[in-house]
Amino acid sequence: MITAGMDTTSISAEWAMAELVKNPRVQKKAQEELDRVVGTDRIMSETDISKLPYLQSIAKEALRLHPPTPLMLPHKANSNVKLGGYDVPKGGIVHVNVWAIARDPAIWKNPDEFRPERFFEEDVDVKGHDFRLLPFGAGRRVCPGAQLAINLVTSMLGHLLHHFEWTPPAGVKPEEVDLTENPGMVTYMKNPLQAVAIPRLPNNLYKRVPV
Repeated sequence: MITAGMDTTSISAEWAMAELVKNPRVQKKAQEELDRVVGTDRIMSETDISKLPYLQSIAKEALRLHPPTPLMLPHKANSNVKLGGYDVPKGGIVHVNVWAIARDPAIWKNPDEFRPERFFEEDVDVKGHDFRLLPFGAGRRVCPGAQLAINLVTSMLGHLLHHFEWTPPAGVKPEEVDLTENPGMVTYMKNPLQAVAIPRLPNNLYKRVPV
C-alpha cells in the first residue's frame, strides 16, 4: 500500500499545482481562504484542513481532471455479466476509463475547465460512492489508502499555497503552462512543472521548526 501510494500522491500534487499556476484566480481564492482560517503568523496544521473547504475542493478537482491511474488497475470479471449492452465473459479482464468518465460532458458541466466551485454546487464523493468520479476505484477493490492520499495531497497543497505565491517562469504566461500527459498505467506530466515561488509569510516561518 505504501509503495502504490508514493508516486501517485506526488503525481496528484504536481498536477494540482500545475492547474493552480495555470489558473491564478483559483490560487488567489485558496490563499484568501488560508489567510482567513490560518492567518499569516503560523504554519498550517492538519487540524485546519476541515475548515478549508475550498482547498479540499481543489484537491478533488485535480483528481477529477488528472486521476493518477486513468484506467485504474485491471479487474477480472468473476461471472458472466452484461454491461452497457456488452457481454463480459467470466474471467475477462476489464479496464475502467475513469479519466473519460470524469470528463464526460453528459455528466459534467464544462468538464475540461479547472473549476473547484463545482463541488460546492453539488455533493460529489471521491471515495467510490459516486460513479461520476472514481480516482480510487470503488467497491471491494477500492484503494485502501484513499483517505490517506486525500489528506496528504490536501496538506501538501495547503502548505505550498500558504507559504508561497506561484507563477510561471519568466516569459511564460499562465495559460501557456503545459499540461500534456505522458500516457501509461500512471499518468505523469510529460514536461515536469516549472514555477517560481514567491514567499508570502513572515521570514521566521520559513525556518526549520524543532520537534
